[in-house]
Amino acid sequence: MNAIISASELAQELASGHPPVLLDVRWQLTTAKSAAPFDGRAVYEAGHIPGAVFVDLDTELAGPPGKGGRHPLPDVAEFGAVMRRAGVSADTPVVAYDGGQGWAASRAWWLLRWTGHPSVRVLDGGLAAWEGPLETGTTQSEPGTFEPVPGAMGLLDAEGAAALARTGLLLDARAAERYRGDVEPIDPVGGHIPGAVSAPTTENVAEDGRLLPAEELAARFKSRGASGTSDVGVYCGSGVSAAHEVLALAVAGIPASLYAGSWSEWSSDASRPVATGPETG
Repeated sequence: MNAIISASELAQELASGHPPVLLDVRWQLTTAKSAAPFDGRAVYEAGHIPGAVFVDLDTELAGPPGKGGRHPLPDVAEFGAVMRRAGVSADTPVVAYDGGQGWAASRAWWLLRWTGHPSVRVLDGGLAAWEGPLETGTTQSEPGTFEPVPGAMGLLDAEGAAALARTGLLLDARAAERYRGDVEPIDPVGGHIPGAVSAPTTENVAEDGRLLPAEELAARFKSRGASGTSDVGVYCGSGVSAAHEVLALAVAGIPASLYAGSWSEWSSDASRPVATGPETG
């Protein structure tokens, strides 16, 4: 099935007799040390798509930060409990949305798909694309029955990512200047995994925040080396924007694995090699 849904399609499904479970996953990456952390729950309570349940990316779609990165995968049992509290069952479609960037919603999409949910989509363009009414406060859902079983999507560890950079295609979804090592606002060292190819996830969307058409995405990834015969993997800073790139690849018809630990895990080990500068070869 398609990995994305338009706002008009979502409105139709919500008005049907079998509406999807809605997950509000609004989140923003805060890099300035003086800035207050983004409060996703507060903006959710101030206004969300009717029926949506808030899910916190930092605490419910990730484990505690550490050597595994800033957003390591959550404990599978705990993730299952979070999804059941949100009303998720395997036989009910799920739609995730965020403020419009798509990164956080894609993290929820990837986790649910990885743990075996058969029908998950991301609202294309996020809340900014929604033209219907909003509701305030908190939505309580009937508990779901979803039982996560990991392994339905490709997952890479550090060694697997390094190998794929040599034998297949490893895409770096961060901004090009972070890939080159010109700047590094968050992690210990700048640069990229040797052999990785720069493919910023921000270039997968149009000015309105919606994903580019499938044929344009396919052409973009082909230009980065996705031949259709080699394995593809993606990483970013902490496995969030890379999930959005995996989503874009799925829309383009290209299966890809996620290196969930990403650069925050890779760069935490000083023994791992780091490449800098533009792509060569």
